[in-house]
Amino acid sequence: MKIAVEWLLEFVPAAAGTDVAVLAEALTMGGLEVESVSDDGATIEIKATPNRGDCLSAVGVARELAAVRGLPFRAPEWAPHPETDPQSRAVRIDAPDLCGRFAGRVLRGLDARAETPEWMKRRLERSGQRPVSALVDISNYVMFETGQPTHVFDLARLRGDLQVRWAHPGETIALLNEQTVTLEERFGVVADDAGAQAIAGIMGGVATSVTLETTDVVLEAAFWRPEAIQGRARRLNFTTEAAHRFERGVDFQRTVAALERLTQLAVEICGTAETRVGPVADHVTELPERNPVSMRLERLRRILGVALSSIQVERCFDRLGFSWRRDGNVFRVTPPSYRFDLQIEVDLIEEVARIYGYDNIPAEPPRSRAQMRVRPEGRRSAHALRRDLAQAGYQELVNFSFVPEAWEADFGADLADTVRLLNPIAQHHAVMRSHLLGGLVGNLRYNLNRQATRVRTFELGAVFTRAPKVGDSAAAPQTVPGVFQEQRLAALAYGPAEPEQWGIAPRPVDLFDVKGDLERLLMPLAATFTADRNPALHPGRCARITLGDRPLGWIGELHPRLCETFELPAAPILFEIAVAPVLEIGVPVAQEVPRFPALVRDIAVLVDAAAPAGRILDDLRACAREDGSALSAVRSVDLFDVFVPKTSAASDNALLIKEKSLAFRVILQDTRRSLTDSDADEACAALLSFLQHRWGARVRQ
Repeated sequence: MKIAVEWLLEFVPAAAGTDVAVLAEALTMGGLEVESVSDDGATIEIKATPNRGDCLSAVGVARELAAVRGLPFRAPEWAPHPETDPQSRAVRIDAPDLCGRFAGRVLRGLDARAETPEWMKRRLERSGQRPVSALVDISNYVMFETGQPTHVFDLARLRGDLQVRWAHPGETIALLNEQTVTLEERFGVVADDAGAQAIAGIMGGVATSVTLETTDVVLEAAFWRPEAIQGRARRLNFTTEAAHRFERGVDFQRTVAALERLTQLAVEICGTAETRVGPVADHVTELPERNPVSMRLERLRRILGVALSSIQVERCFDRLGFSWRRDGNVFRVTPPSYRFDLQIEVDLIEEVARIYGYDNIPAEPPRSRAQMRVRPEGRRSAHALRRDLAQAGYQELVNFSFVPEAWEADFGADLADTVRLLNPIAQHHAVMRSHLLGGLVGNLRYNLNRQATRVRTFELGAVFTRAPKVGDSAAAPQTVPGVFQEQRLAALAYGPAEPEQWGIAPRPVDLFDVKGDLERLLMPLAATFTADRNPALHPGRCARITLGDRPLGWIGELHPRLCETFELPAAPILFEIAVAPVLEIGVPVAQEVPRFPALVRDIAVLVDAAAPAGRILDDLRACAREDGSALSAVRSVDLFDVFVPKTSAASDNALLIKEKSLAFRVILQDTRRSLTDSDADEACAALLSFLQHRWGARVRQ
């Protein structure tokens, strides 16, 4: 926000003659960001943080300047204007949850063609506002001066009494920016008998706007609840100075004062001999409560690291203009009506630090004893997973946690469990993500549109789903009641399996390439991959990942439907796993190194063609681990060959092939003696017997 320096000095006259650079430095030390100072020193451009809505006016910035510099602040006071006309316009507030206060008055006999004074034009231009006409300029001037947006209706164009209500679904209004918008139910409006004439806290409509022919007007100043305005302008794809202020909160105790200032300027500039001023109609429903906030002196000293006395703290609060009382070492401060950001103890501590001066807080090294903590040997960090994937050639991405709702449906999420945002920053960021795959596929499309040919990316982040059983937890302070948050790791591979080179023939990356990357990432843990279906993945190229009996995630090729949705020329390979189960890797156990040679035996069997080879291998390894004299020497069992006889599709025997051949390699070794052929034969016979009973296998001849 730009502000004229002369405007500030009007409320802090003691700062007159001070170099503008000194004033800018004072505002910076107070916590405001001064972006620039004009070359002639007449304008300061300030960037206020979202919590400091009180600094979006000349009065607010001047108040801040006076507090930081310790100068007297001359608060503006505008006496009530004498009433010369009994007529008023009735107002009915039908939505107390929208409007806490609505003040208005009727002015008759104005000259809308009056010229805006040069001093007002100068201040508006220095504030970045283009002068339009006298009545519009006066309304804008009051907003930049007091922080209270106002509106001027043409009395002759109003039909009936004013109503403050929520919009009817589908209600339309033509706005001053020449847009016609259709309103949703949660938009507030100021309406008359003909319909909506202004969007509450955002913009007025054309139908009742003032023109150069206007003589009679209705002046309006209101306190719109911040939560009833927040996000509404963004839904309409524009923003306004009024919405910017109402979203942050305006001074609800100075609503009538701003209306009096608006009246004073309108009469001074546009008044004629026929001008008549009606009474102020001030309608109050329910204003925000100003509950005292407590601040402990010891807590202040501990956070700031400075032993401030109670007298010093009192002076800080006095300079800020706060109402306070002290009970021993506890200060109880009642926040002013223009400060919506003072809610908890640390807010007051920050105020004391600002006024005391950040430069006055000494920079001292920590005094606590540093303690080296031993990293658990059986546990790895999430950062170790990031490092290993980066070393494998994947690049880390960080996406927004809020995504389009369509992604949730496309990737198979249950929309009933989706966490929706009350105030999304954009319409395409309306829900919290329940998976990471959508973000990676969206990144892939972005890069392919920019001529990328080989993409390897991953993301480690939180996903969110509704969980009514989740409550507050002292052990997990980041827990949100009703929301389950889980850390997951997802990766995507697209394009050639290897970078282009002369020694390797080019081929596209496939499921087994990415499966190998994942298996290396999980080591020393060994996951199980089972063919299954996932709505986001190709029905025939997808597997469920488990770790023991615990579900871990999914791996597979992107579903053709989603490839078409994202306009991808080829399908990427993806996986997504939960992070927590793979962090516990256990502690290595020392084993005696065998001094005797190993024996190697091969077992070849015929099994049903539909039997999954992976499950058979898992069962065989489990059998080998069982205690038994015959199998005690088995060290490993591996599958090294799968053979399915080839036949012509036209052959009559094509449908008769019901078996496939599996070949296993068994390694036997003992730490106490050399094994004999009879030992190996006995172990292989035990394994064959297990396969015959468990899977109906028969020895291949």
